[in-house]
This record gives sequence, structure tokens and C-alpha cells, in this order.
Amino acid sequence: SRCHPCKQQTSHNKLLSIMGSLNAAGITFDEYGRPFIVIRDQHQKARLKGIDAQKSHILAARTVAGTLRSSLGPRGLDKILVSPDGEVTITNDGATILQKMDVQHEIAKLMVQLSKSQDDEIGDGTTGVVVLAGALLEHAEQLIDRGLHPIRIADGYERAAKIAIARLDAISEDFPVDISNPVSLVETAMTTLGSKIVNRCHRQFAQIAVDAVLQVADMATKDVNFELIKMDGKVGGKLEDTVLVKGVVIDKDMSHPQMPKNLKDAKIAILTCPFEPPKPKTTHKLDITSGEDFRKLQDYEKKTFTEMVKQVKDSGATLAICQWGFDDEANHLLYQNDLPAVRWVGGPEIELIAMATGGRIVPRFSELTAEKLGNAGSVREMQFGTTKDRMLVIEDCKNSKAVTVFVRGGNKMIIEEAQRSLHDAICVVRNLVRDNRVVYGGGAAEIACSLAVAKGADDVSTLEQYAMRAFGDALESVPMALAENAGLDPIEMLTSVKSRQALETNPYLGIDCMEAGTNDMKEQHVVETLIGKKQQINLATQLVKMILKIDDIQMPVG
Repeated sequence: SRCHPCKQQTSHNKLLSIMGSLNAAGITFDEYGRPFIVIRDQHQKARLKGIDAQKSHILAARTVAGTLRSSLGPRGLDKILVSPDGEVTITNDGATILQKMDVQHEIAKLMVQLSKSQDDEIGDGTTGVVVLAGALLEHAEQLIDRGLHPIRIADGYERAAKIAIARLDAISEDFPVDISNPVSLVETAMTTLGSKIVNRCHRQFAQIAVDAVLQVADMATKDVNFELIKMDGKVGGKLEDTVLVKGVVIDKDMSHPQMPKNLKDAKIAILTCPFEPPKPKTTHKLDITSGEDFRKLQDYEKKTFTEMVKQVKDSGATLAICQWGFDDEANHLLYQNDLPAVRWVGGPEIELIAMATGGRIVPRFSELTAEKLGNAGSVREMQFGTTKDRMLVIEDCKNSKAVTVFVRGGNKMIIEEAQRSLHDAICVVRNLVRDNRVVYGGGAAEIACSLAVAKGADDVSTLEQYAMRAFGDALESVPMALAENAGLDPIEMLTSVKSRQALETNPYLGIDCMEAGTNDMKEQHVVETLIGKKQQINLATQLVKMILKIDDIQMPVG
């Protein structure tokens, strides 16, 4: 019997649709005609391969670098970032800008991690490392268009980076880290703060950063414990009102308004046990059936509170700092017994107070002894303007290594940016304590490395020489961005300084962004740490090599 033509057509259409879905699913056939799946759910994924994938990656990275380029240097511009819940951040710190940006592209996320790595390891140079990585990828794209294989480009970049690092070592200078004369450290910190929002009082902030680091630094082991440097801020006042407190500042006040606001030679009991009767740790309950029972419970509570206060007083303490709260009855008893107290002090502050005062954190009243008390020369309460905000300052501590930088400013955004700026400056001073070699800024180090890489490329006979020259050109993007952001002619300034460096063999010549009248960065005291600059080149080169080696990308559609 013969099939009806309509049924035949329907069967044919079904076969075509099945074959189409099979092809879309990534199914192919072996030499015996048996089907097998190459990539499951291929029709639900977008795929880029080869040159298209590499150009997509380079475009994403260049876009991120282009965003930060205008924030580089002392004349760099700030960015406003608004979070989904409306919180506003104003900053020109590269790591903060990228962290607050809602980045979707995979390669752009790598650029965010690059900036974070620089920030975690060095603390400064977060904008420069992203600008350099973007320039390296931009020049790599031109080489790919000319037919160079990405692996050869990556190999050339690796060789060029080694030459650049060797040149940095050659032009670096030892920097004196003298505790008795910290002027040179202050000048280095000023270079870091020159591009920040605090630059109108950057000498004061640089001095605070240096004093904070030298206060907590262990010069024997060349180590700085950042946990001993606390930053706090309060809205109101001017940036110039920012001070370094050689002690601890906590955002609390005395628990009772009539307690003394100023204590001298305080002996501090640091408690993590609450001022309240002990509770049974079982499911038993207490039934009160008469007024007599209630009076007994009240007497028991009063007796317990009195015993607790007596134990603290007997230890010789003149101030109790408690991690937990206590009710009004306990507060009244503390006041009656002339024992000032502070309640609801957070865990990190408790630990810092213990480190600063040399006290021990006590978990039970029965364990409190005179040996476990902390000592402070002065405990005072600060009040701000017409507001009722108060803070406690614990100064002249037994262990002078704990310090607090107390930042003031007109609004919350300025205080947050000032704290970020101070963090960068503190990191730079810490790096100098660890390794006191420096290079000079203003693009001088990058131009010197560029000249060295170009000279090294002439000795290479293989295709890698093109990548090495491209690496040298990419290094020049940093001084060009500095000149551009300062309102100067970038090409004219770069060629002028580059030719002078080559003729005079002076690796300290850079871009005069502040128009001081000299291009010698040594005269201008524009100083950068050697380990920070080396880290920038190493991190940027490693990331670019990784991006160049990616030639296939699959991602879900929609």
C-alpha cells in the first residue's frame, strides 16, 4: 500500500526538524553512522572562537582601562558611583572604582581582580596597573591584526617584562628610613596623597601616616602590624582637624550621664561577661506565685549585682568596659559605687583596648584580679559641636604601639575617601619599612624602562622583537595619561622627556604635571616604592598573557 502524500510530507518535515535539533545540540556521526554528542545544549549557549574571541576580550579590558585612565596622576579626576540602594561614593582610587562598578564581562572581572591584587599586596598603584594592562592589550591587538600569533606576543611581553624589571633595579636608589628624621618618608607619602581628595592638606596627612606606621613598626623584623592602626571618622569639622591619637577611640560614651567624663591614671577592667544574674542553661523555668517570691527574686538580683560590682572594685579597677549591656538597676548601682562603666563595646574594639592598655579580657567576674587590669594615663569623653554625639578617647596607654587615626570632614563621602587615601599612604610607608629602595615617579621609571626594552628588542632576531617594542610603547601610556590629565600636550611632552632621558642618560626625568618648572622628579621629590612599581609590571604582564591565550569562550544565552 502507498503512503498518502500529506503524511509523507509531514514525516519529511519531522525528520528535518529532528536533524536540525541534533545539529544544534552539537551531535556528529562517526564513520559507522552512529551519532554522539560533542557539546550538550549547544543551542542554549553563545560561542566565540579564534580572533573574534580575542578581540572581544581586548575590547572589554580596554573599556575598563579607559574608564580609569582619566583618574591617573595628581591631576586625575574623581568618579561618582551610585549603588543600587542609592549610596553615593566619590573617589579616584582605582580599586574602589572597579569594586563598586557592576561589571558583567568575564575579562572585565579579571581587570577588577587585577586592581584588587595590587591593592592587597602593595596598597597603591591600583589605577596605574589597570591602565598599563589596557595599553598592553591595545598594542597586542595591532600585532594580531598584522598576523602575529598570540603565543609569540605573550612570549615577547614576558621577555620585555624581565628587561623592564632589571632596569628598575638598576635605576632604584636606597632610601633612608630614619625614625628620628622621617622627612624623606613624609615626602614619599605626599607623592601618594598628591592625587587624592586630601591634597590641600596632604603634608599633614602624610605626617599622620608616617607617625602611625613608625609608632607600630617593629624595625628589628621590618614588620608593621596593621591591626594596631585603627581608623575612625566623624562628620563635622574640617579635614585639617584630623588627628593621630596614640591610643584608642571608641564610638561610645559613659553608661550613666552623671559618671565622670575625664579619668586620669585609669585602671581598666575589660569584661566579656554581662552585669546580670546568671541564667540557668536548661529548660527549667521559675514560677512566681506571690509577692513574697517576687521580693526574693528582686533581693537575689540586687545581691548578685552588688557582688559583681564589689568584685570589680576589689580588683582595683576605676573603669569597667563591658562587651555586653546591662539594665538600669545595674547602671544605677555602678554609679552609686563610683565605678564608671562603658557598655556595648564591640569585639574588635575590646581586643584593641586590651592590646593598647596591656590588660586581659576577662570572661568571668570571679577571675578578675589586679594583674589583669589595663592601664591608661587618660580616658576622656569628646563631644562634637551642637550634636549629642560623644566618643571615648583612651590615651597614654601602657603599650604605645596601638594608634587611632581620627578623621574629620564635612560629609560622610569626604571622610570615607580621606580614610582610603590614608590607607594608601600608610601602605606606601609600610612598604618602605620592608624594602627601602625607591624609583622616581611622574612617568620617569616607565620611560626609562621603555628605552631599555626598545634597546633590548634590537638584540632579538625572532618575531618576539615586535612584541617587545609594543611592550615599550605600552609603558609610555602611563606618562602620556599623566600629561593628558594635567592639561598638557601628551605627545609633545612625552617625546621631549624621552629624548632628554636618552641624551642625558638621566632616568629621573618625568612629566612635570604640577608645572614646577623642572622635569627632574628627584628635585620635585616625586617618589614611588620599587616593589610597588615592579608589582605593577609583573601583574599586568601576567594578566595580559593569560587573556591572549584564551581563544574560545562559551556562555549561556540570555
